Amino acid sequence: MYNILTLNKIAKVGTNRLGDNYACSDSVANPDAVLVRSAAMHDMEMPETLLAIARAGAGVNNIPVAKCAEEGIVVFNTPGANANAVKELVIAGLLMSSRKVLAGIEWAKTLKGNGDAVGKMVEKGKSQFVGPEIKGKKLGVIGLGAIGILVANAAADLGMEVLGYDPYISVDAAWKLSHNVKHAQTVDQIYAECDYITVHVPLNDSTREGINASTIAKMKDGVRILNFSRDGLVNSADILAGVKSGKIACYVTDFATDDILCEENIIVMPHLGASTPESEDNCAVMAADQIKDYLENGNITNSVNYPALSMARSGDIRFCVMHKNAPKMLTQILDCITSNGANVEGMENKSKGEYAYTVVDATGADQAVKASIEAIEGVIRVRVI
Repeated sequence: MYNILTLNKIAKVGTNRLGDNYACSDSVANPDAVLVRSAAMHDMEMPETLLAIARAGAGVNNIPVAKCAEEGIVVFNTPGANANAVKELVIAGLLMSSRKVLAGIEWAKTLKGNGDAVGKMVEKGKSQFVGPEIKGKKLGVIGLGAIGILVANAAADLGMEVLGYDPYISVDAAWKLSHNVKHAQTVDQIYAECDYITVHVPLNDSTREGINASTIAKMKDGVRILNFSRDGLVNSADILAGVKSGKIACYVTDFATDDILCEENIIVMPHLGASTPESEDNCAVMAADQIKDYLENGNITNSVNYPALSMARSGDIRFCVMHKNAPKMLTQILDCITSNGANVEGMENKSKGEYAYTVVDATGADQAVKASIEAIEGVIRVRVI
């Protein structure tokens, strides 16, 4: 029986996939794994039983990823599961940044009570909400991951000229990109040429406050900026200054901060990006499947702190070893398994930064081998399945 602790409400379509051999609730003791959405885990004491954490979403800023790696706890996320939901909201934001739809709706409400005069009042006052069409305009997409690609393709289908920039784009991602999306050689090219800019990169030390006074100065006058990724990607004070000066025609974001609320030409949404039933279901299913495969088979898919490794089962026992990415580790692990006459039926070893993961299937191995593997310097955790 596996114990799964839920720190947020997780869609049942996901938790139901775990099966009868799982106890899953927000109160289980000694959890083998955690399913989480937005709950902060940085101050949480990790129980010794904890093997994995699955975030039902893409970002993992609420999880102490490095600390988990040190303790042999695999952290999963669910890239792409909520991509369509975010893409749809970005396209809505793109339209709202141009057409002053929200301001027009709010103004129309003020006409209540004027009876038959409302029609004439509308025709007289609507000119204040004029805004440009997006067709034929140039959109810069910074970051071509699961969401960025969908946004770029959708914008191209709407008739925009799209420039995409991502120095780390994967081969698989590149295959999904529309041939109508042009490749920007540098991010400065996007700043200089684009009428609209949307940011879809993770938040880390290299991207934090990447949109700031210096980069805004490189942009076209009247640029419209969209941020549906992370609030920390922009310097909000510099954004506000840019809007007030007219350099930025509109800023649209899914992240509310006090300084930008109720400001003219700034549209703030309450983090609605993945708030669809379809997205929550998709994330829950992916997170549950990844947890289940790791607990039962030791396979890792979509981890942010350990390498991806999946291997079909062979032999009668499986050793899963989390260890430092150091020389001679594999030789020592295999020596421990084969020294008592066991036969290795299959083996995979992958690394990710300073950490590595080795899976060995063997026949005729004694489970006591686990202790000898654990004694190797640099080994973090050993599981026997």
